[in-house]
Amino acid sequence: MATQMQAAREGKITDAMKLVAAEEHIPAEVIRERVARGSIAICANVNHTSLKPRGVGEGLRVKVNANIGTSSTFPDIEPELRKLDEAVKCGADAVMDLSTGSNIDVSRQRIIEHSPIMVGTVPLYQATVRAIREHGAVVEMTDDDILGTIEKQAKDGADFMTLHCGVTKAAIDRMRKQGRVMDIVSRGGSFIAGWMLHNEMENPLYEHYDDILDICEKYDVTISLGDGMRPGCTADATDRAQLTELITLGELVDRAWQRGVQVMVEGPGHVPFDQIAANMKLEKRLCRNAPFYVLGPLVTDVAPGYDHITSAIGGTMAAVSGADFLCYVTPAEHLALPTMEDVHTGVITARIAAHAADLVRGVPGAKEWDLAMAKARKQLDWDKQLELAIDPDLAREKRGARNPKDEGACSMCGDYCAVEIIRKYFDRAECPCND
Repeated sequence: MATQMQAAREGKITDAMKLVAAEEHIPAEVIRERVARGSIAICANVNHTSLKPRGVGEGLRVKVNANIGTSSTFPDIEPELRKLDEAVKCGADAVMDLSTGSNIDVSRQRIIEHSPIMVGTVPLYQATVRAIREHGAVVEMTDDDILGTIEKQAKDGADFMTLHCGVTKAAIDRMRKQGRVMDIVSRGGSFIAGWMLHNEMENPLYEHYDDILDICEKYDVTISLGDGMRPGCTADATDRAQLTELITLGELVDRAWQRGVQVMVEGPGHVPFDQIAANMKLEKRLCRNAPFYVLGPLVTDVAPGYDHITSAIGGTMAAVSGADFLCYVTPAEHLALPTMEDVHTGVITARIAAHAADLVRGVPGAKEWDLAMAKARKQLDWDKQLELAIDPDLAREKRGARNPKDEGACSMCGDYCAVEIIRKYFDRAECPCND
């Protein structure tokens, strides 16, 4: 069975391409052409049967991912399935299963079975847990542990996988020579870097990249090239280690495309606002316009509890400058495993950032949505305003709690509503300029 990219290069428009075209209001042939050259990825594992495919990349609506998954502290999968439902309800386009609990296989299988949206995984998490359980330490992880885990997760239906293939000896060496405040903050990046330093060997994900491509081609898994050297604070942004990894990722993009395997590239991280646009342009240049998937970027380090906001500030700039996929950040980032409320807030906040960028990117339907809201506000049509709201439930709750029933204006302005005043005294039908 051909991958989406292989089919596109053969001139075939797949069912998944047709669905993406319909959702995005873009001709199917345009989708096919961009999938063929890699600027759009359709993350759709052949074994994810409940999936409604979506595209990520050039000319498409900016997509939003929500992270869920069990941990050793909270190993129960049921709350994570409820978080999945909440993410879908709030409009997320993907979830990543970051489970590290006691039964990772069951967690992943249930999430994929339950999810109508894309599911991503980080195989290194499970390979590490397996190494600790079977060999006693992360640094005893074997090639078979890694490749076996990737194969298992692909067979189960993971649509995209974060693989930290660019954490090379060269990148680590440059980080150590230049110096960093936070060193490595990527969990997967730290696992593989620790293994490399202990064993004095090159990254097995890099060394066995062709074997990984074999697996991903078989199941049409999109590789999401992980940024294991991403900056964990604004002081470390855009340094030699980060850029060394990015150059390597660009080379790995080429190798994936030669095989007809779809790929995305992951990006920072913590980045000062004035460096975000340059980071996006560097990725697009070095990685040949491959879809770019970013965490944030967070524009300051000092807002624990509000990092969904620091992320949204950076996310809009990133997406305006070329990023295609935003990973949500919740109010619990840097503090704790997110709650259901955190998931809700994280998804909605990331969607706001994405939509703000869609307005600038000229995505079909974005300006029309804002215009419909403006017209509803002019008419004081509250039913329509609440229907159009990005978070209708919250809007209804606040409207109902602080306003008299059937009141035309809102309690902020009351009798001094600007919209009502201008409608009364500036009715265009009676304006002399219309004579």
